[in-house]
Amino acid sequence: MTFLSITYALFLLSVLGLFWSMEGRSLKLMVLLVASLVFYSSLQIQYVPLLLVMLWITYQLGLALGTPMDWRTDDDRWQYAQKDWNRRRLTLLLIGISLNVLLLLGFKYIPFVLNSVNAIVPFPAAETGAAWASENLLAPLGISFFAFECIAYLIDVYRGAPATYSLLKFATYKLFFPKLISGPITRFHPLATQLQVLEFPKNAQIIEGLWLIACGAVKKLLLADHLGTLVNLSFENLERAGSGDLWLAIAAYGLQLYLDFSGYVDVARGSALLLGLELPQNFDFPYFSVNIADFWRRWHITLGDWLRNYLYFPLGGSRQGLTRTCLNLLIVMLIAGVWHGAAWGFIVWGGLHGLYLVLHRLGDRLSAQWQPLQQFWGTPPGIVMAWGITQLSVFFAWIFFRLPNFGQSGLVLKRLWGHPADMQFTQKIYLEALGTDRLHLVALIAALWLGMAIAYLFQRGLKLQLSLPFKLLLIPSCFFLAWILAPNESPPYIYFDF
Repeated sequence: MTFLSITYALFLLSVLGLFWSMEGRSLKLMVLLVASLVFYSSLQIQYVPLLLVMLWITYQLGLALGTPMDWRTDDDRWQYAQKDWNRRRLTLLLIGISLNVLLLLGFKYIPFVLNSVNAIVPFPAAETGAAWASENLLAPLGISFFAFECIAYLIDVYRGAPATYSLLKFATYKLFFPKLISGPITRFHPLATQLQVLEFPKNAQIIEGLWLIACGAVKKLLLADHLGTLVNLSFENLERAGSGDLWLAIAAYGLQLYLDFSGYVDVARGSALLLGLELPQNFDFPYFSVNIADFWRRWHITLGDWLRNYLYFPLGGSRQGLTRTCLNLLIVMLIAGVWHGAAWGFIVWGGLHGLYLVLHRLGDRLSAQWQPLQQFWGTPPGIVMAWGITQLSVFFAWIFFRLPNFGQSGLVLKRLWGHPADMQFTQKIYLEALGTDRLHLVALIAALWLGMAIAYLFQRGLKLQLSLPFKLLLIPSCFFLAWILAPNESPPYIYFDF
């Protein structure tokens, strides 16, 4: 069962009917918990016990971390007791973080680590182990998001947030089916506050929820999946593609990834709204950012918040000088790259973004010291140049994200400039497979950019939103167009791999 399927529509309607027919809050939470287990079981039932065990361990560790110190200790022993209590809490936190990190390493990175070791120092056992792990270990869907939420909860409790004493509430939060597979990454306490008071959504919330699901359907089925056809055909025929074809494929992939992932989040947020719950926003027109720091405030917002709160700030943030700040940025983005996948390409992608953030920080320092440069970035030509540099940097890094194998990404880099296409590429890919030519595809992608720019202008520039009655009228049309014009075979969401 996946989003935007008939099965999911029937499942969601059934859950809504049962959920809102229950009187007590505990019964409502039980319906959500059982529904979430059914949802995940329809995809990977074999990993349900593992998620339940990790959930229970995190819950128990949270209780232990939240246990207050016994203040009845004698005055002369109070300081020793406090040190012992602090040491115990830190040990529990490290155990919880380690268990979640080991869970990720065990399922996602063992083949990568063993192959890397074997590449550096030939070791037959490592090669054999990597082959066995690749064939027999299938990473649980959503394990990266699941682990990050567990770590965030434990750190929040360690920092002073109250631990929950309700296993039902914690389990409902952790397994909540709209966000379970690909986020958005949600912290416990904001969602727990909503779970405490569950009220039937107002008409405006119902319309907004349906509108979000309809937008997610258009983004995924009508746009991202068709872009994915071009991307897959181009990157599967790298040897025949020319420089123009590769740039077109890179641009198409950047849009595909955004529309695919933001479409997923739209459906997740829309489903949650119909249940009276609000999940955090995850995208805010990232391709209209004018610097890389702003891009990371708009792209995968919940991941950016997690990296800042639980990695960047604990490392010292920007409080320990420019050199340490730059080092912290590099470390954080390298970890972000590793989190996305077990391949060197993801590490390069993270390293590039770390380098971009470092250059941006150094540029800010230079602009602060040289007034004419600071004024230039505020002029229309400066804004356009900053936007162009930012987007070129982001889309260049997508090469390693889409092609984490160095053999493929290296071939793309060699052919980005002045490389003609094989005549058969145009014939087989554009004319026969896609039924059009490259010029028309460029025009369609440009039209998509223009549509996004108009939406950005209305929402961010003019602060205008579609009225609820107009959204209500558009919802059936969106579903109909997505259903009629979707590809025959819709690929899974891209972030299911992460």
